[in-house]
Amino acid sequence: MNVLFAASECAPFIKTGGLGDVIGSLPKALQKQNIETSVILPKYGDLPIHFKKQMSFVASVEVPVGWRRQYCGIEKMIHQGVTIYFLDNEYYFKRHGSYGFFDDGERFAFFSRAVLEALPHLDNKPDIIHCHDWQTGPVSTLLKAHYHNHPFYQGIKTVFTIHNLRYQGIYPKKVLAELLDLSELYFHIDALEFHGDVSYMKAGLAFSDYLTTVSPTYASEIQMPFYGERLDGFLRKRNQELVGILNGIDHEDYNPAADETLYAPFEDMKGKLKNKRMLQQSLNLEVNEDIPVISLVTRLVEQKGIDLILHVFHEIMSLNVQLIILGTGEEQYERAFKELAAQYPDRLRFEGYFDESLARKIYAGSDIFLMPSQFEPCGIGQLLAFRYGTLPIVRETGGLKDSVVPYNEFTDEGFGFSFMNYNAHDMLYTIERAVGLFRFQPNKWRRLVNRAMGQDFSWNASAIQYKDLYEAVTNGIN
Repeated sequence: MNVLFAASECAPFIKTGGLGDVIGSLPKALQKQNIETSVILPKYGDLPIHFKKQMSFVASVEVPVGWRRQYCGIEKMIHQGVTIYFLDNEYYFKRHGSYGFFDDGERFAFFSRAVLEALPHLDNKPDIIHCHDWQTGPVSTLLKAHYHNHPFYQGIKTVFTIHNLRYQGIYPKKVLAELLDLSELYFHIDALEFHGDVSYMKAGLAFSDYLTTVSPTYASEIQMPFYGERLDGFLRKRNQELVGILNGIDHEDYNPAADETLYAPFEDMKGKLKNKRMLQQSLNLEVNEDIPVISLVTRLVEQKGIDLILHVFHEIMSLNVQLIILGTGEEQYERAFKELAAQYPDRLRFEGYFDESLARKIYAGSDIFLMPSQFEPCGIGQLLAFRYGTLPIVRETGGLKDSVVPYNEFTDEGFGFSFMNYNAHDMLYTIERAVGLFRFQPNKWRRLVNRAMGQDFSWNASAIQYKDLYEAVTNGIN
């Protein structure tokens, strides 16, 4: 079976969040399940030069964008056994950054149509095009609208994955004709119409053969109004074709025993403590194994529960902990943490940028990882924390609920901490409980760390679920 991943980012070429990690690692796991998987991406201007030098030219095509026809170059390279195709158009993609431009609607209308125009020039005709998030939402609509009578495209199925329903690619109605070359027949409640506008996310939801999202709990949550971002009714209508498959992480890439970005690769608690001491030293915190280090590696946005942390911040610091925060985001949150860092110069470090190497050092050197998200489709931070022996505190939502089994002191089951309500004092109580266990029951804490590091959150189990899904889709089974 041949599957083509269509996406707007893929690590290590371009990555702004978890989507890039998924597209970078899932195809490798699918190859091990005998699913021939390739990836097709925009050729962004920010691509590192050493990758551009590895690309070979395949072909060029003209891509219809409404009434215009735009150049598209197709280039390819092999990366870790996976064929990666890049679609080149300097007008749309030779800029700094991936998203957030005034013409994103046109850029990703072009990309979605270019994916389909490129298919005859790829090494293998795909049985399934697996589209990811709103940037590729139009692919399945355009396939059915413009290519249904073309012999080459007969039998190609589509799967669409929601990575975060909040970001939907909503544009004025005029894009329907001007960019997508679609008639009014596609502008209704069961198609692309979304409160008077056009939604690229809804295009994928309405016309793909099957829908997935990145955890079982999130698949249920998005069918409810609170999480459904005004699409819950539409998703309930398609719930027979909607499944949640938990994301994984690349255990080879994220391997504490071989990770050269760490202060010292490690396999046990002794090695982890060495990383903790070196992390404290490098950030000018008191070097003391007995002080709990709590960390956040996150985007500073409302979704991530930053309001909860700020609401009880002084109570958290009164527990005599060290707090390390790495990330960027909304100015109000960045400003708040800068001011708090000035109040707690000995125990709070706010690093208002993102650095992959420092992030790994924080995962390895912390004791507790905090993720009090308002909603979290899957979350990767808690999985990385487990891998590096740091116990997460999470709110029970989405993939956090599916991956973190809360520790039960009566049955000695579990390997993390969680709270249910989106409430600052519920979070604070859970932090107090974790800090108490760290301080007063060190042997039990060490056992939990070893248990956490032993969990398998690789892509292996998920890849098998995707294989079963692909087989069902190609066989026309719901």
